Amino acid sequence: QVQLVESGGGLVQPGGSLRLSCAASGSIFSINAMAWYRQAPGKERELVAHISNSDNTNYGDSVKGRFTIFRDNAKRTVYLQMNSLRPEDMAVYYCYADLRRVFGGAVLPYWGQGIQVTVSS
Repeated sequence: QVQLVESGGGLVQPGGSLRLSCAASGSIFSINAMAWYRQAPGKERELVAHISNSDNTNYGDSVKGRFTIFRDNAKRTVYLQMNSLRPEDMAVYYCYADLRRVFGGAVLPYWGQGIQVTVSS
């Protein structure tokens, strides 16, 4: 069994910062790409940031220059540093990982359960 567990969400004022963490655990052989997505009420889930297993990153246009994704492979954890938060960043944030559970096995997608980020004064 594989779990992706997010933490670090909560309430922050506009202009503030939060750091999200997502730790992968369970029967994992290797993790390829990891990412953060978000979904606001009434909107589709969108990519926030993506990081490859060679640390190449890309970001959604609305967060470029404000958010940073990075990972600690030894801890099997991906982070999302969010600065200069805006009310429109308010959403449920989901962690995502492509991973192999066994050597030579298929690369499969896994999702976290989601964590709420609220930006409000």
